[in-house]
Amino acid sequence: MDKLKMQTVNKADENFRKLAAMFPNAVTETIDENGEVVRAIDKDVLMQEISCKVVEGGVEERYQFTWPDKRKSVLLANAPINKTLRPCREESVDFDNTENLYIEGDNLEVLKLLQETYLGKIKMIYIDPPYNTGNDFVYEDDFAQSTEEYLENSGQFDEDGNRLVKNLDSNGRFHTDWLNMIYSRLKLAKDLLSDDGVIFISIDDNEQENLKKCCDEVFGSQNFIAQIIWERAYSPVNLKKHFSENHDYVLCYAKNVQETLCNGLPRTAESDNRYSNPDNDPRGAWQSDNATVGPAVPEKVYEIVTPSGRVVSPPSGRCWLYTKERFNEMINDNRIWFGSDGKNVPRIKRFLSEVKQGLTPMTIWKYTEVGHSQEAAQKLKELFDGKAYFDYPKSVELIKRCVQLYADKDCYVLDFFSGSAATAHAVMQLNAEDGGNRKFIMVQLPEETDEKSEAYKAGYKNICEIGKERIRRAAKKIAEENPEAKFDGGFRVLKCDTSNMKNVYYNPEEYKLPLIPNLENNIKEDRTPEDLLFQVMLDLGVLLSGKIEETTIAGKKVFNVEDNYLIACFDNNVTEEVITEIAKQKPYYFVMRDSSMANDSVATNFEQIFSAYSPDTVRKVL
Repeated sequence: MDKLKMQTVNKADENFRKLAAMFPNAVTETIDENGEVVRAIDKDVLMQEISCKVVEGGVEERYQFTWPDKRKSVLLANAPINKTLRPCREESVDFDNTENLYIEGDNLEVLKLLQETYLGKIKMIYIDPPYNTGNDFVYEDDFAQSTEEYLENSGQFDEDGNRLVKNLDSNGRFHTDWLNMIYSRLKLAKDLLSDDGVIFISIDDNEQENLKKCCDEVFGSQNFIAQIIWERAYSPVNLKKHFSENHDYVLCYAKNVQETLCNGLPRTAESDNRYSNPDNDPRGAWQSDNATVGPAVPEKVYEIVTPSGRVVSPPSGRCWLYTKERFNEMINDNRIWFGSDGKNVPRIKRFLSEVKQGLTPMTIWKYTEVGHSQEAAQKLKELFDGKAYFDYPKSVELIKRCVQLYADKDCYVLDFFSGSAATAHAVMQLNAEDGGNRKFIMVQLPEETDEKSEAYKAGYKNICEIGKERIRRAAKKIAEENPEAKFDGGFRVLKCDTSNMKNVYYNPEEYKLPLIPNLENNIKEDRTPEDLLFQVMLDLGVLLSGKIEETTIAGKKVFNVEDNYLIACFDNNVTEEVITEIAKQKPYYFVMRDSSMANDSVATNFEQIFSAYSPDTVRKVL
């Protein structure tokens, strides 16, 4: 029971709480004028969060986790980009009906593009980032560029077209490069999580310590849930000099642990078999439980007379679980078990019908429960007709357990280091098993496969091609094994690209007046109306999996997204007839090109038409 404080709210505490929730990375400790260690907000970190340039900090001593270029990685996470996602129907499966997404591109850029649309909508994230073993690739984020250069050349490649570089352990920036890579992406990922959302991150000993400190900053140490140990191997490697590692870690953090609920694991026959009903209690099977607790509380220390007449007391230093009055009520309700002969020490009857239906998970996950890496590789090999395209794919059962624990049956699951698309496989498998409607969003850089690899020889030029094919094959296999199951086995492919708009659209002041007539079309020539539609959906926060219907009005192509939520027309020479018919449908948003109106009369009457038929429609032009 909470005690009333009988005083007004401490606004300093309240303000600190709000800042800590918004910027947990700015929470630190310092020494006050009395020499005491007290809580504090790092003003340099806070200034960097609201600045568009690198803020040089002071030298005040304080507890902090830092590395070279850390401020620049914060700047990188916050900097805007002129990018878009372009749909690719030919590589999609069931494009018009699926709610799943497969996005090709640099995950830093994609996470930025998803901010408006999926802010606070992702229930669970699972990622398997590079482990930084000394041979892993890391994303090469160019901090040498100015902010302006970065905006112009975001997602840059080197002269060989590589976006990834090997982070060799001989590199003097070995940990720095990895931390810069992961930190900015985690900051963006946090904003996508719902208030009750969680993130699972697989990692090994190379960066486990640093990753945990990163997560403590980004999500707040109070939102740490667990560090799970996954038994990824079952036999020792005798060639190892000291120890043969047979485990990896999976870190789990919440967006707000106070809002987060664990679903628990499904009950097993083994756990239910522990319950029986020796006294034929009408409430069904039960299991006896200890009736004492420690340390002792005086009012709960008393004698109990068993049905046989035996007098028992709690062991020394302990007491009964209930007061004497409550214990008598439990006896009268037949919730106390004294043994079949009535002579035993009393125990509590826990009924199967009343226990929590989800089993509380433990932090050691054995390979017998969630699979191991060799098994995962073998199953993926079987899926691809005996060809091995990935050396260390994650177990589908491992990811499926993560999803089971925290993802509702109708939610979004994101993986922005998609790799072999095991997360998509796990989501589809679980949906087929429990009838869920979870949607996956996979993000993967189209990293080129080695020309000597089996994948390249089989025609897979990059990792994305393998991932998409894995989803197709997995969906087919799941459907064959579960003929009665209904699940979404499709996916809508989107590819990260430069903006659909020409530079004049963003910086018109840089173009001289005589050139303007030649720049009336501010849209790039190779872009389609559907390309424009998806960039509009991103800008307006419309789900990228939204249902799109294409119709024709007076000869013009019109897109209707999510039953009149958004209507768009990007054709030229749009007449009053088209505008009027669209206005009559009363969309929430209407978007068209600024130069699309057939004549000055249409432009003049545009607002009047909408004022007459749909005054609440939000009108936008490109």
